[in-house]
Amino acid sequence: MKFEDIYQFFEDPPPIYLNKELAVCYVLSVLLQQDSYGTELIQRLTHHYPHYRLSDTVLYGALKFLEDENAIDGYWKKVEGRGRPRRMYRLNPDWRLQSEELAEFWKTYMGDPVRPTTTQSPAYSSPRR
Repeated sequence: MKFEDIYQFFEDPPPIYLNKELAVCYVLSVLLQQDSYGTELIQRLTHHYPHYRLSDTVLYGALKFLEDENAIDGYWKKVEGRGRPRRMYRLNPDWRLQSEELAEFWKTYMGDPVRPTTTQSPAYSSPRR
């Protein structure tokens, strides 16, 4: 290991994968705003929180948990120009208050989302001797 390796790690850190608990709170935070589908949920996370990732396995485990608890409902939506219907998810209105509470956990844990900019942050440089 070299000091440059440490600087490189913080300049371009490896992604952090969400666990199921965080995934549930994240999904609810999105569904409070609008209906969504699996691929969109993953893309939104990557866009707004670039250092975080959500695996298909964890996402669909979270969606199944929420469906089993009747917190969300799944439905099929035909999309123009797409062969098969897309599985969409919406929040069950009876779960709105609890969803808001869990979404707040998500927001507190993650902080503000990254806003894409056209400028890059300055690179780390090693101290000169």
